Amino acid sequence: MNTPENTSKTSSAAVEKTDAQWREALTPEEFRVLRQAGTERPYTGEYWDTHTEGVYQCRACGSQLFTSKEKFDSHCGWPSFWAPLAEGTVRYLHDRTMGMDRVEVRCATCDSHLGHVFDGEGYDTPTDQRFCINSISLRLVNPEES
Repeated sequence: MNTPENTSKTSSAAVEKTDAQWREALTPEEFRVLRQAGTERPYTGEYWDTHTEGVYQCRACGSQLFTSKEKFDSHCGWPSFWAPLAEGTVRYLHDRTMGMDRVEVRCATCDSHLGHVFDGEGYDTPTDQRFCINSISLRLVNPEES
């Protein structure tokens, strides 16, 4: 997989907050997923079956992460994308939690948990990757508003 561990572009606009500041800025469920690497239940999130055009931003910091052009229906119950908006918008971590060996995807700006990326699952996409992202980690905006 072309997702090296612990990589991201350095951003001078990095967002750093204490847990108390994040708790004040996010709902309890947003905090659980974005800051504690939780997962929402499949087929329950706001964007899993959305086909609206736009830009998906990080719900915690507003960074642009994905677009509707890279979104596809993988039938997994979470929004799926075949690539991030641009190189360096997300970072990757090796994740061995829950008895699995996976690659976690985090916002490169604020280090919030977004979901996971899976490689080589036979999807007919340009990258053969599936970025399986929690809806609650995202905010869909019209491209003119982003």
